[in-house]
Amino acid sequence: MNVTRWPAEAIWEAVFAVLPGFSVEVLPEIDSTNSELMRRARAGQCEPVLLVAERQTAGRGRLGRDWQSDTQGDGGTLTFSLGLPLQPADWSGLSLAVGLSVVQSLHPELQLKWPNDIWWQGRKLAGILIETASAGTQRYAVIGVGINITPRKGGGLRTPPAALQELLPEVDAPEVLHRVIAPLVQAVLTFTTEGFAPLRSAYQARDLLAGQAVVCTDGTQGTALGVDASGVLLVDTGAGTVRINSAEVSVRPVSAPPLNPS
Repeated sequence: MNVTRWPAEAIWEAVFAVLPGFSVEVLPEIDSTNSELMRRARAGQCEPVLLVAERQTAGRGRLGRDWQSDTQGDGGTLTFSLGLPLQPADWSGLSLAVGLSVVQSLHPELQLKWPNDIWWQGRKLAGILIETASAGTQRYAVIGVGINITPRKGGGLRTPPAALQELLPEVDAPEVLHRVIAPLVQAVLTFTTEGFAPLRSAYQARDLLAGQAVVCTDGTQGTALGVDASGVLLVDTGAGTVRINSAEVSVRPVSAPPLNPS
């Protein structure tokens, strides 16, 4: 894909006013945009930046899983990371706020699977990975997003993949990037001052798990009741309500393929 197609200048103009020092970088190839921004943060480079990869060779997902992103550089997936110094009063619910912003920018049929996936019709369309590093008195947040743009084969994947072009046939990766970045930056900045609570009702409207029988990798089983004001998942086990907030726990609808705790 030709780098000149990316709307870097338009994105910069839309974001710079609310995020001084912001820059946009597009790389033809990188191991992982999240890994690169984490390396920079550990080296003291903590400026706000959007890093986009046309080809990502070692993408990562939550719990150390691989993220199978575009290997041809043909725009089949969109992979980017947003890095910025943050100091929210409470980090709880940040991944939910990020996912909510992305789906609101893309399509009303998209749903959110706690805590960091975007699904459509029982298939995974996008994933979110948030990591942090020390940045003086603040933390530097690296928010990675991977979105399937074109249909792809599901061989070897735990969840069948969906693609945004199934919903929006005319979109491509640069257009999707342009749609999501400015609202995402604003959503993250608002989250730092207001937290997740004001977003709860909007999240509930997109909640894939609410009311469904679910199974968790920590052994919890029951019916998902939605999330609380801090973004914690509530599960009714029949013996009481269990709060799931560990980053090490995965949750699946019972109707989905079985969980692999490894």
